[in-house]
Amino acid sequence: MGIRLMKGNDAVVFGALMGGCTHFFGYPITPASEIAQQAAYWFPLAGRHFLQAESEVSVINMLYGASSAGARVMTASSGPGIALMGEGLSYMAGACLPAVVVDMQRSGPGLGNIWPEQSDYNMVVKGGGHGDYRTIVLAPYSAQEMFEMTMKSFEIADRYRMTVFILSDAYIGQMMEQVSIEGIPSESGKKDWAVYADAQSRSNLITSIYMNIEKQSEHNRKLQKTYEKASRELLEFEHVATEDAQVVFVAYGICARICLSAVRSLRRLGLKVGLFRPKTLWPLPEQEIKQFAAAKKTLVVVELSSGMLASDISLYANGATEVLHIGSFGGATPTVTSLVDRIIEHIGDRHA
Repeated sequence: MGIRLMKGNDAVVFGALMGGCTHFFGYPITPASEIAQQAAYWFPLAGRHFLQAESEVSVINMLYGASSAGARVMTASSGPGIALMGEGLSYMAGACLPAVVVDMQRSGPGLGNIWPEQSDYNMVVKGGGHGDYRTIVLAPYSAQEMFEMTMKSFEIADRYRMTVFILSDAYIGQMMEQVSIEGIPSESGKKDWAVYADAQSRSNLITSIYMNIEKQSEHNRKLQKTYEKASRELLEFEHVATEDAQVVFVAYGICARICLSAVRSLRRLGLKVGLFRPKTLWPLPEQEIKQFAAAKKTLVVVELSSGMLASDISLYANGATEVLHIGSFGGATPTVTSLVDRIIEHIGDRHA
């Protein structure tokens, strides 16, 4: 299709089609509604399947059923909808079922409002349902990455038989940018563990219940081995001018875009400031943070929450360096000017 101008929400749908998604189950919620709307139009045209469910609880159970039958499945929602999916997400993890879930974060708690926040971090990165499980979490910061990360998420989900989250925010979803759409749509092929209602798959069993202590323990150990393997193989991140930096912003999503502009402004003033952008929030690039800490670089975590990402960064820094937090709530975002002023003030205080 070449280059098209589209919203980040639209780019998700094209990424899903290119990634070989066969079934989209959805329920509309702002600021993710365009994803379901575009899927309802494009999926049938591409010979794929779209169904609007009666609730988010139904959606996640439809993902469970279709994934069990070997389909590549996805949905998209926002914080209140993702919260309703918590039990189903845990069941899918327990049954080792691949799926892709997009969370376009909005302000909370409660109904909040439709403006962006990043306050779903703990719910998604730490696992929103019950039990000892993980989901893989990718964090795009542009419409192009919304397309690319969604496209590759289906292969990742199939490889590890896990749910992959695309954790984004309302700004990225509503922002219109050029998106390059290239390549050939992928296909998953037949899965040897799925249930196809044929003789070959008759002995396959999809379940998350093990009414035996030893079998449940063994199952959990296998899950943890899968998560440990994924944590080694899936780390993705971006460095911007961090090699000589004395101060390093740490941010994802829209905050990373704002921090990038702040870095450029501060560099023009002769200040050694960089940006570290984790593209995977789980697994989070722990060793990179430890290296910054060992080099005594001040880490400034910018996020639209009370400090959820900052808590993890502080944990990995382990007191070896200073970790500052700049947070916003309710849909407010820091400006480039406010970040520049904060860094200049901080550097001035350290040299006073």
